[in-house]
Amino acid sequence: MLNNSPLSTLIHEQAKVYGEKTALSYRDYATATWKNISWNEFSQKVSLVSNALIASGVAEQENIAVFTQNKPEGVCVDFGTYGIRAVSIPFYATSSEAQIQYMINDASVRFIFVGEQYQYDTAFRVLKMCPTLERLIIFDPTVVKNPQDRISLYFDEFLKLGEGLPHAEEVARRSAAIQPDDLVNILYTSGTTGVSKGVTLTYRMYAAAIPANDKVMDLSDKDVIMCFLPFTHVFERAWSYWCLSRGCQLAINLRPQDILMTLREVHPTCMAAVPRFWEKVYSGVQEKIAESSNMQRKLMLDALDVGKRYNVDYKMRGLEPPLPLKLRYKVYEKTIIALLKKTLGLENANFFPTAGSFIPPAIEEFVHSCGIKMTAGYGMTETTATVSCDWHHSPVSIGSVGRVLEGIEIKFGEQNEILLRGDTITKQYYRKAEITAQSYDEEGWFHTGDSGYIKDGELYLTDRIKDLFKTSNGKYISPQALESKFVVDRYIDEVAIIADERKFVSALVIPDYTLLEQWARNNSIAFDNREELCANPIINEMVMGRIETLQQEFAHYEQVKRITLLPQPFSMERGELTNTLKIKRSAIAKNYQAQIDKMYEE
Repeated sequence: MLNNSPLSTLIHEQAKVYGEKTALSYRDYATATWKNISWNEFSQKVSLVSNALIASGVAEQENIAVFTQNKPEGVCVDFGTYGIRAVSIPFYATSSEAQIQYMINDASVRFIFVGEQYQYDTAFRVLKMCPTLERLIIFDPTVVKNPQDRISLYFDEFLKLGEGLPHAEEVARRSAAIQPDDLVNILYTSGTTGVSKGVTLTYRMYAAAIPANDKVMDLSDKDVIMCFLPFTHVFERAWSYWCLSRGCQLAINLRPQDILMTLREVHPTCMAAVPRFWEKVYSGVQEKIAESSNMQRKLMLDALDVGKRYNVDYKMRGLEPPLPLKLRYKVYEKTIIALLKKTLGLENANFFPTAGSFIPPAIEEFVHSCGIKMTAGYGMTETTATVSCDWHHSPVSIGSVGRVLEGIEIKFGEQNEILLRGDTITKQYYRKAEITAQSYDEEGWFHTGDSGYIKDGELYLTDRIKDLFKTSNGKYISPQALESKFVVDRYIDEVAIIADERKFVSALVIPDYTLLEQWARNNSIAFDNREELCANPIINEMVMGRIETLQQEFAHYEQVKRITLLPQPFSMERGELTNTLKIKRSAIAKNYQAQIDKMYEE
């Protein structure tokens, strides 16, 4: 049953229901085992944090920063902060000095909790540039402090300030004083364009979002949730809060690069994911199929074809498959499909919410063909995550982002821009009155910057309006439509489309280096390094040929005419990717100007 308690008391109320049942689990890398934290322990730790914060002098609605990768300590600090009517501001674990300096100063942060050595070192280096910053609290006890550090505490030392719960009455008073429009979080956008903005989230927004999601998707206290995306991301944060409200167990993945390993260790029922995760799974399966014997390849392809007809053509549409198809699927479901799920650690799968960027239809169809319920959705930080999603007991179409949640009003403005109103929509950007005013019209509609349409009750996205490119010939190009088409190819890892104010469309391509190297060896192409590999004309011709096959459905003016294979992937360190791995087009245009200009030489 859904617990509708506010976030300030949710964990304590759930502890009364679930007691010694596991609430959180995490991987102890020292022993390579998973450790469990019960609801009672979770509640006790949250109370300690609340008391320690009051002992430290934290005021109501004061901003507290949490700069860490996913860790149970971070979750405890969040809920401990809510318990005293303060505000939690999560920073991405990979944030740079410049980014955290900006956020600390923008939000006048006095206390920052840091995860491991990188976060500690980064935060300590910006101390002199952050006049409000008074104390660092370190989660990882193995972190080595700077010899000049006189202001930091380890987390265990901090918790001792709350031992015996000396401020329990004040915690209770503050918690009872919480108002619907009090701030819960300030989530700074990762900023694909312009300066990072602090999106304000309130108790009212979470109180509207959680039950709205609960009405249309099937979640219970039997579910085990793998927390893969950063808790900094509104998608993982809001999703996890709903899961906790349902009494689910959160299995907290510390290192994103280890997700395939941790999935096989935990065997979760659900996990919020971005399309990029499923693109990697798709590429891996396609590679496995390509390497198999003729008989194995035929069986796997037939299993996927049967799975597609059973799940996509019938079940997703609310139709009953014919008996012969049902029988064939049941055979594959117990053999090839079961083996695939087990290999991924998804044999207990319930459903997998997926959002954050455009989902290539081929990827969505593949996941459903494997018998995995991908629940596609659309949302933003400004909308407390979900605007729309696939409703579990309504027809679902490949390519849509589902049906709009109850309580959210939607209409379409100029260029079919999606406009929204409702309790889940933020009312302001933190200390950004001018940007706030630009984001809303006089009737209170929030302008998303995304264009789309509704067909048969389902929302479809077409373009990110600000991302549209206009060629020098006056033609508009949607880079996301092309990029999402190309990344399904197993030789292509990432793509950045180039077209703005150019006479034709080109692309910077990050290939799958391992597969490309293997192809070169198989075709007797010599190379000493990746630079030579990516510059080879035969290899470029091969990749271009694959792109030409994939882009046949696009108009001639939309099609890529030239490509450049890059010998190194895009990176956050060079400013080319956001913390959520979206490409920053302005940075890419600047960093690769020479390569881009060369593609347009006569």
